[in-house]
Amino acid sequence: QVQLVESGGGLVQAGGSLRLSCAASGSIFSINVMSWYRQAPGKQRELVASATSGDNTNYADSVKGRFTISRDNAKNAVYLQMNSLKPEDTAVYYCKAILRLTSERFEYQYWGQGTQVTVSS
Repeated sequence: QVQLVESGGGLVQAGGSLRLSCAASGSIFSINVMSWYRQAPGKQRELVASATSGDNTNYADSVKGRFTISRDNAKNAVYLQMNSLKPEDTAVYYCKAILRLTSERFEYQYWGQGTQVTVSS
């Protein structure tokens, strides 16, 4: 079984910083894409940032220049450094991995349980 475990959420004042971590464990052959999503109350889940195994990254316009995604492929981990946080960044943040369990080409999608980020004004 594959498990994604997030950590690093919390309460921070506007303008502050937080660093989220997500580690994947289990019988994993390779991880193609690791991403961070967020879901605020009453809103749909949205992509925040993603990173491929080849270090290609993608960001939502709302976080460009403030958030940085990075991976440690040896640890099957992904991080999200969040700077200059705003109250509108308040949400539950979820980690997602698209990975292979074997050398076959089939890919599977796994989600973490989420971690709360609250930014006070």
